Amino acid sequence: MRRKDRGFSLIELLIVVAIILIVAAVAVPNLVRSRMSANEASAVASMRTVITSEIVYSSTYANGFSSNLLSLSDGGTATNCIPPAVASATAACLLDSNVASGTKNGYIFTYAPSGSGTFDTYTLNGDPGTPGAGQRHFYSDQTNVLRVNNAAVASSTDPAL
Repeated sequence: MRRKDRGFSLIELLIVVAIILIVAAVAVPNLVRSRMSANEASAVASMRTVITSEIVYSSTYANGFSSNLLSLSDGGTATNCIPPAVASATAACLLDSNVASGTKNGYIFTYAPSGSGTFDTYTLNGDPGTPGAGQRHFYSDQTNVLRVNNAAVASSTDPAL
């Protein structure tokens, strides 16, 4: 008698499925970790961009720091930054509108100016807004030093990045 072998046996298919599940169990946590690292790197870059934008804004308009993040961007109207429009203190066109909206890549940016008359100081926090977006919290102020805290909301007493 001749046996016709066609396809795979049930045992062989179960072994292949088990191997695929093991590989997935190893790869998924690494994927999540790399995604969190990318979000944190984006938050750091966005914070540095805001710091640089504040320096340019302050020296350009000689009016202290901006009153909000939208003033560093398009002022809430995209056409304010399309030539031949001219940048102004309320639409400086220095910052991406995504960051100016206060959120980017799972991080929430909180900007708070203070001072009498003109804004002499400001604080900027970047915190993960959704679980898995990141683990680190970032802080900066008019000193232009970026600070980090791994466990809680960052402040001026935390170590520099």
